[in-house]
Amino acid sequence: MSASSAPVGEASFTSRTARPSVLIADDSRMGCQLLENALSRSRFRFDVAASAVSRPEIHACLRAKQVDVALINQSLQDGPSVGFEILTELRESFPHTRSVILLKTATCDLVVDAFRGGAKGVFCRTESFEALCKCIESVHKGQIWANSDQLHFLLGALMHTGSFRAVDYAGHPLLTKREDDVASLLAEGMSNRAISSKLGITEHTVSNYLFRIYNKLGVSSRVELLLYLFKQRQPS
Repeated sequence: MSASSAPVGEASFTSRTARPSVLIADDSRMGCQLLENALSRSRFRFDVAASAVSRPEIHACLRAKQVDVALINQSLQDGPSVGFEILTELRESFPHTRSVILLKTATCDLVVDAFRGGAKGVFCRTESFEALCKCIESVHKGQIWANSDQLHFLLGALMHTGSFRAVDYAGHPLLTKREDDVASLLAEGMSNRAISSKLGITEHTVSNYLFRIYNKLGVSSRVELLLYLFKQRQPS
């Protein structure tokens, strides 16, 4: 993947409308209005459901209207980093709304914090408006929006955390020992070929293990699996 942002992985969300409804959350009314006007006039088909400049307004909008994609600026009128707190709140209280965090600069710490908080897309405001529209469409379809640099940030964070263990609510393992091995090696950034060489199995067998892992953990791509592993990593 090139350094430019692109969707990664796709899941089926048949309940979602063909025309995404979007919430805009920025740190000023003018910023919201400018973005709303641009989205409304774009060649992409979006419904701007509402706009907000603070945490209470965001929650009020989401309680009142169905929102597919929430564009959350890292800074709101509540404070310079409130957007990251909103990500976690949306993930827990409005799980059907997929969040995109809007960053002034996509540094490693900010990208990792965004994915940790539950963002499905990370978008730097230095990128083009056309790219933002593609980001919204991709996230609405169930994809993860990130570029290669941002994915490397995530892989680096995974490699510096503790061991991985997927368990259910009762603490029972979700994966077999060999599936754990495959997932852990993937989290280290290894390709299917490298994993097959490390474990002494064929690439086809690695693909079969990944297919079973996806099904058990409810993910649909390598990137979604990486995000799952990142959230489940135990502290060193």
